[in-house]
Amino acid sequence: MIVVSDTSPLVALNHLRLLDLLAELFDEVLVPPAVKAELGAGSTVWQPLDLAGYVFVRVQAPQNAQRTAELAQVLDPGESEAVALAVELGATILIDEAEGRRVASRLGLRVTGTIAILLEAKRVGRLDSVKTAIDRLRSELRFFISRQLRQDALRLAAESE
Repeated sequence: MIVVSDTSPLVALNHLRLLDLLAELFDEVLVPPAVKAELGAGSTVWQPLDLAGYVFVRVQAPQNAQRTAELAQVLDPGESEAVALAVELGATILIDEAEGRRVASRLGLRVTGTIAILLEAKRVGRLDSVKTAIDRLRSELRFFISRQLRQDALRLAAESE
């Protein structure tokens, strides 16, 4: 299975030292150039991430410039390119932002996110506590995770508050 990733899941998984788990879960991990650029720029909260050390991640640009431009009317550049590329390839998209998830779903894409990867990491024994991981993302990266999503994740992980 191919997955196209947006920026925030890669930042989150890298922060938790779980980025290499994507190579175990997916046959191919693709990022568009805008996501690579966002990762390389970093932010006030997280350091730049150089994908060169992750041989399982490949950069690929979407071919349909018109679709990408249309998506850019409502999404940021990384999300726009990621959604456009996922549509072209019929791939799963790894994206966290609510609007990007809505747009991807409307376009018929299979959508997954950081929380689903954390749940899978726990299932395969790569993570002891989804709660701890979520709380670290929230406090250390200022990662937005709604109260409801956190509760749902803890229930699915069989963890208590």
